[in-house]
Amino acid sequence: MAERKLDKVLGIRTTGIREWKDDNIDYSRYEPTPYKALEILSANYKFRGVNRVVDFGCGRGRVAFYLHNRFHLPVTGIEANCKTYEEALENKAVYRLKAKHIPAPIKFKYGLAQHYKIDKTDNCFYFFNPFTVQIFKKVVNNILSSVEKDPRTVDLIIYYPLPEYKEYLRTTPFNIMNKFKVPGATDNKEKIIIYRLRKEDIEAVTDECINY
Repeated sequence: MAERKLDKVLGIRTTGIREWKDDNIDYSRYEPTPYKALEILSANYKFRGVNRVVDFGCGRGRVAFYLHNRFHLPVTGIEANCKTYEEALENKAVYRLKAKHIPAPIKFKYGLAQHYKIDKTDNCFYFFNPFTVQIFKKVVNNILSSVEKDPRTVDLIIYYPLPEYKEYLRTTPFNIMNKFKVPGATDNKEKIIIYRLRKEDIEAVTDECINY
């Protein structure tokens, strides 16, 4: 009930679950991030220094609308399910009537996450287990390629992190910056981990390569 009430405040409809009709094993079902998780994230992270958030597997757009409304940040949502993507656009049309005072853009793109071209202004990426670790690796590699080309500090925000995600990230230059549990959670996995790759570390590696 609380989820629907908070949806109503934003003028959106994001509750419910949607399974893939074709038994898609690469992409997870649609299930929105609980508002209580977004609230604890906002209290601990505050999104300072974020130029644009990219939500991979954005669903009907709950995370995008919440962050855009609370922090007035540019947000881009990527969704692979056509029907869910259309619902995100419907939500945006109503939400924008309530959020005319926020100049920051909010966009939704239909397509596969691994095909999204990382922009040099993208520096914060959100994941709620939207796909298999194989696709996750491709997305993270795209992010790494982007920061090599345009050095900048980037963060990965992962809610309810899968063991496979955490294991893979140990092999990357990303380091854990913060982690916290969702209040009232009974599942040990119901937490948020924030990974960071600092611009200074990228530049240091680049300098070493040049001087080698």
